[in-house]
Amino acid sequence: MIDLAGLSDDLAAIGLRKCHDSLTARVRDKLADGAHGDLQRWRAALAKLPPAGEHAAILDSAVITVGPPGFDPHLGATVREQLLSLIPWRKGPFRVGDIVIDAEWRSDLKWARVAQAIAPLTNRLVLDVGCGNGYYALRMFGAGARAVVGLDPTLVHLAQFLAIRHWLPTIPVQVLPLRLNELPPATGCFDTVFSMGVLYHQREPLEHLAQLRDTLQAGGELVLETLVLPGEEPEVRQPQDRYARMRNVWQLPTVPGLLRWLEDSGFSNTRLVDVTRTTSEEQRSTEWMPFESLAEALVPGDPLQTVEGWPAPRRAVVIAT
Repeated sequence: MIDLAGLSDDLAAIGLRKCHDSLTARVRDKLADGAHGDLQRWRAALAKLPPAGEHAAILDSAVITVGPPGFDPHLGATVREQLLSLIPWRKGPFRVGDIVIDAEWRSDLKWARVAQAIAPLTNRLVLDVGCGNGYYALRMFGAGARAVVGLDPTLVHLAQFLAIRHWLPTIPVQVLPLRLNELPPATGCFDTVFSMGVLYHQREPLEHLAQLRDTLQAGGELVLETLVLPGEEPEVRQPQDRYARMRNVWQLPTVPGLLRWLEDSGFSNTRLVDVTRTTSEEQRSTEWMPFESLAEALVPGDPLQTVEGWPAPRRAVVIAT
């Protein structure tokens, strides 16, 4: 599924040539036959996409746009069928030809909040941890990054990224089916590292923050986006079962608690740039993600409370060096 020769070139370009053998071996293992029950089906869907041709792509707009201006009806039906076979599409929106992939998340809204606060990405080497299908990684490249490496272990997200990349010219953006702890330790070569929607899924959040720190060059910038609880004191609470119907939410800090975690993990110049409550404008069920979403996680008629009795999801963006 992944062009390993192109991966090798991109790893060399960002200073990871010495890690090439170990990384490509891990990627091969993740994509081995039998690694996932749907892997062959996703491969078949990618193989059925028509030749891409040469078309302009738009990576610096709310809707990432690739492919030709439109498809003839028969070809368009084929492309749409293959893209729909890769559901659930969590991040987006994308436009492939005249087919709009209206994903569960309006990821452009989060990117607008983040992009106005970070250092310019021009010519920077970027790591996107928990990148999903690469929507943000492509926006980062569209914002001027020299190269972007995304990490996400969910193979359907990789298949979605490859379906979008099918229509793109060769660019130094890679999504690897790996977790952060599968990168070589103390990589230390990235100018900017993003961790968005990942920290609350970590049993050991300080360990995750330390691993993020070790991927950065001296003076590099961390962009952290995560769930937080309301409160003025540095507190952390642990959901006993689920939070907003999510099983794997382990620890939820207040903003002061989150800032303390960052300071304890060796970061400095820490600053809060945004706190936004998630609404159904930003996260909802669609044809491209037809399962339960935010609405089912909140008390009917009360968007400020989850069905478990917790404050409704709110997400903070914090920048640190």
